Amino acid sequence: MDLSLKEINEVLEYDDLQKVVDFLSQAEKQADKKIADLQYSKSRIQLAKKNYENKIQEKQSFEGSLIKEFPSRVIMFSDTLEVPAVDVFWNYLSHFYESIDPSLRDQFYFKDLAGIYTENGLSRLFALCIRYIEIDGIKTLPAGKYLCVNCNEENREAILKKMIEEARRKYKVDPKFSVEIVLISGILQWNYQLQVYLYE
Repeated sequence: MDLSLKEINEVLEYDDLQKVVDFLSQAEKQADKKIADLQYSKSRIQLAKKNYENKIQEKQSFEGSLIKEFPSRVIMFSDTLEVPAVDVFWNYLSHFYESIDPSLRDQFYFKDLAGIYTENGLSRLFALCIRYIEIDGIKTLPAGKYLCVNCNEENREAILKKMIEEARRKYKVDPKFSVEIVLISGILQWNYQLQVYLYE
């Protein structure tokens, strides 16, 4: 109980059992305080550890960047969703089909791939079109070279910021938009391939 020999001797000499109970109650409170202090210290250590693990992961992820060449791609924006949502993602293509006028649905076919398109601080979920006609919400991503990095939900914003800085510094390009292709890993865990357009 972290008591000195003198304190133990005093307790053993008590004739009144209630005094012993009171003393032990006080010792219990002190033990609870020590436990709380240790739990707080442990939580701070865990937070610091997680922070450094994320920095390691960000560094490793960004060092794994590469340049990929893509043909022009046609995407269709969701009219309501900005990011993946668990309640629609497993059947997200129906969300896009349902947003099309029923008389035009047969003219659309989507690849089983979703992403987030961000421009001027605004993000929208999109589906990649294989077959389509021109309607509102359709956009063509330019063909060319894209800086690409894989990441997870936790380090996505930090990695994207580094990619944009890299595009400006190394390639002298000020990216107008970014694309985040959603990759599913594990149950309901979003991972992404970030893509920043560089040049044709």
